[in-house]
Amino acid sequence: MTTATATATATTPNVAPVSETNGFSISSLVLGIVSIFASFTFFVPVIGLVLGIMALRREPASRTMAVWGIVLNAVMLAGTVIATLAALAFGLVLLPFAFI
Repeated sequence: MTTATATATATTPNVAPVSETNGFSISSLVLGIVSIFASFTFFVPVIGLVLGIMALRREPASRTMAVWGIVLNAVMLAGTVIATLAALAFGLVLLPFAFI
């Protein structure tokens, strides 16, 4: 006695593998390197810092580049802030002598 059983073949659509992108971390690292030469703009390190933080959350595979981008941008941003505050303090110290 044979029984016929219906076998359902499940067809799965061919799905292309999702390729990981590491655009945020590369952008953060490049902006960190550029901010060494253009940190006086104040915007380059800030944008690089934001991209690095976004890359840490979205791209775990490229964590090293994101961390280096964050470090470079944070150091250059701190340097820019310190230099700006020093220039303002120096200008305020010399302000009484401007009208002599």
